[in-house]
Amino acid sequence: MEITETPPPNKASRSLPGKIFDVLSGFGLATITLLLLALLTWFATLEQVEHGLYVTLNKYFATDWKSIFILPELNGKMVPLPLPGGYWMCAVLLVNLILGGVVRIRKGWKHVGNLIAHFGIIFMLIGAGVTYHFSERGNMVIWQEGQNSVAEDYYEHVVEITEIKDGGAAKIHVIRGKDLTDLEQDKRLFRLPELPFDIELGGYQANVVPISAGERAPDRNQQVFDGYYLAEKPKLAKPEEAENYTPGVLANIVNRDGTKVPPFILAAASYKPFTYQREGRIFTIDIHKRLWPMPFTLRLDEFTADFHPGTMMASKFISKVTRLENGGEAKVTIQMNEPMRYEGLTFFQAGYGPRDAKPGDKMYSSFEVVRNPADQWPVYSLWIVAIGMAVTFVMKFVSFLSGGSRKKSHV
Repeated sequence: MEITETPPPNKASRSLPGKIFDVLSGFGLATITLLLLALLTWFATLEQVEHGLYVTLNKYFATDWKSIFILPELNGKMVPLPLPGGYWMCAVLLVNLILGGVVRIRKGWKHVGNLIAHFGIIFMLIGAGVTYHFSERGNMVIWQEGQNSVAEDYYEHVVEITEIKDGGAAKIHVIRGKDLTDLEQDKRLFRLPELPFDIELGGYQANVVPISAGERAPDRNQQVFDGYYLAEKPKLAKPEEAENYTPGVLANIVNRDGTKVPPFILAAASYKPFTYQREGRIFTIDIHKRLWPMPFTLRLDEFTADFHPGTMMASKFISKVTRLENGGEAKVTIQMNEPMRYEGLTFFQAGYGPRDAKPGDKMYSSFEVVRNPADQWPVYSLWIVAIGMAVTFVMKFVSFLSGGSRKKSHV
């Protein structure tokens, strides 16, 4: 008798969307992403000692297309190892965890602990995104034995209209940066109902310096106002250097009776604001980085720095400060990886100077000030992960004990 073997049926080939899902939800992608994030964290930790916290964060975790790949530095030298940006790696890990750790994972009571732990990690990554996009960051510099209660935004420039009374600022009207940066080709009238005039702004430029037309003639047919024009400064090579930009804008005062003051220049690189008098009142108009008042004052009592042997590279710098508030004082130590958290604000040790200071010279300490709506989310996410791991451990332990009991009963 002749026996004919029936070939096994052909396994249906996976569709393209299915293959993409397998890759994005796969354990291999998770492993590669975590290894790259560990490498990025290592390089960033070493690099922030030399370049400061904010510059390093902007290099390793920026969202612009130029930061898709970055070149790390080690001991001040470029490492020829292109690495994907940390922001994009976190985004890939988030997608991988949602697809693989929630959608694709086995369901049921036996796997509920793993599911909880994955939710905790997802919550942590979402918190990081909230922090990146919605937190406020500024810089506060305090000299030894000096004090400060105002932080300065790293990037945002604002226009401030201030009424001067009794030699001081009576009330300040602020026009935020988001209302200025889109005025490169347009003009916008800003209503100031509490003042005897409104102000029209336009011709915004991101990085300029005012130049006297009498000293140097305009080279690009720039308009001259009151003997000055705005000359564009060279573009800075690195995105993180944008904090050094000095923008400028053209302004025009419109009085309540419809009359206008001749246009004038507002420039962050100017030393003095524009002064205007109307109806016996004095006003100043200026553009500068947004000032961020703190609900308390900090005094720098002592600053110390430890350096790597034979170098001027700091291995650790510590600021001992006093927080002054409502007539009371509180002593606090701020150092690398040990910030001060108070009133929804976090003060990180970000830098120091002058870099060429000699022993005995007075130093200053630079703090990064952060208001973060997701500041405690990492703590909550760690608790969720811990609960998930505990549930998994208990269920495995109970399963082990019950399995052993069944074996003894069988014997």
